[in-house]
Amino acid sequence: MFTIRSLLDNPDLGLRLLVEGRAGAVDERVVWVHNTELRDPSPYLGERELVLTNGMWLEQAEAAEFVGNVVRAGAAGIVFGLREQQPRTPQAVIDACAVAELPLVEIAIGVPFTAVTRAAAGHYAAMRQTSLLGMVRRGDALTTALSRGAGATGALEVLRRDYDVPLAVVDRAGRLLAAAGADLTAEQRHTAAERLGDHPPPLEIDFGDAGVASVFLVGAIGDLDAALLCLRPLRELGDGERAALEQTARFLSLEVAKQQAVHAIELRFASELLDMILSGPARSGEVPGRLRAFGVDPDGALAVVALAFSGAEPPTLPGLAEAVMEFFLAENSPAAVAGGSGDVVAVVPWRRPDAELHELGTRLARAVDGQFPGHRAVVGIGGSVANCAGLKQPLVRSREACRVLRRRGGTPVATFAELGTHRLLLGLHDADTLRDFADVVLGPLREHDAQRGGDLVRTVQAFLEHGGQWAATAEALFVHVNTLRNRLAKVAELTGRDVARTEDRVDLYLALEAAGFYG
Repeated sequence: MFTIRSLLDNPDLGLRLLVEGRAGAVDERVVWVHNTELRDPSPYLGERELVLTNGMWLEQAEAAEFVGNVVRAGAAGIVFGLREQQPRTPQAVIDACAVAELPLVEIAIGVPFTAVTRAAAGHYAAMRQTSLLGMVRRGDALTTALSRGAGATGALEVLRRDYDVPLAVVDRAGRLLAAAGADLTAEQRHTAAERLGDHPPPLEIDFGDAGVASVFLVGAIGDLDAALLCLRPLRELGDGERAALEQTARFLSLEVAKQQAVHAIELRFASELLDMILSGPARSGEVPGRLRAFGVDPDGALAVVALAFSGAEPPTLPGLAEAVMEFFLAENSPAAVAGGSGDVVAVVPWRRPDAELHELGTRLARAVDGQFPGHRAVVGIGGSVANCAGLKQPLVRSREACRVLRRRGGTPVATFAELGTHRLLLGLHDADTLRDFADVVLGPLREHDAQRGGDLVRTVQAFLEHGGQWAATAEALFVHVNTLRNRLAKVAELTGRDVARTEDRVDLYLALEAAGFYG
């Protein structure tokens, strides 16, 4: 870095420090040198420039005025050149610089200002050469690391050999692709992913109490696929650090593109595996080989789980399949993970009791919730089978259980058997069918409630929830039993279904359940 200190250390210039200025000022960066004899050079001075002057302006202005103008421009300091007519630096200039805490350097009569300019130019040339050599060396190291399979983490390690800064690579789905010296939370990763969707993308991302991160964009298959985050604000990064970060981000484009291609292939192969399983005997011969490609033993016991987000939000989001992959990787378990628009399915080896699958599903749901703040994951468990020949049934069961959990809410993890036969039967039908059924049975009650401000739908629901007990239902609704009887009589009149008959109760109960499925 070019500083006043670097000029003082040059023996050819013979400079003498008269005023050191504020603490550390002589070691701060100098942008360039500026020769002037104007009494007010501030309009022409750049910030952090070093002023070279012979003091000709002393005939027109006081030293304090000139120094004040230099300080106002943000200059780095003053080099006062002696001449035969002025063999010593005026005390007024020294005093003014001391008061302003501005560095003041004296240059001898026999040394021209051009020597200082040449020294500055030489220093910057050396800096550029060093920077270029560093970029070439770092580029070779990055190429070597990536070609040897070191991945994004290896690229960050190369960068940290030169600059000790905390780094992380996050993609648009909020996945952490690599980190070195940084520990991003799930919330921070998703904040970064959301900001990468801005147009234009940000130069910095504010993580609140965790500070500000500088953003260096990584393009891969799309226009913008990830970002190299340096957990330092841009103002704290030097030119060399910025250049190194930008260079590393360009190299990371190659690695991110490779990772995305690998993920895409894995997801496609896994989706094809599900098609093979569901096709039955027609493609059953292909299943063992495909499972082996994912490191899963097709001849051993296997289990199937399906995961999605509950509620009215989309069942899946970008990065969900990858999050499930990361979970099983952390569990030290191979897995064939397939992601689609409706759910994410995982086929995993399972040699433990089926009762422990519930615990596995709970851990999976919690792990995904942690990576997707504001979303709630549900996991349907299809059970286990002795080998891949029996995978079709647990696959169907897990997906149906997941679909029921997603629509019903409540518990986030359940097996096919735990959900109850009627819920699974309802789950097999599409939303339009369920809506039609609910509307046929409950439509007259809804219309009556809307027109007359009644409460017939809630009355039926309360009656069924309390097992047909009149007193308990009336107490729950805060009405008299006779009022309850009158309401249910009206229900029978409007729907043709009498709560005293079992088959009619079943119709009403299923209609209420169906209404809950489609919202």
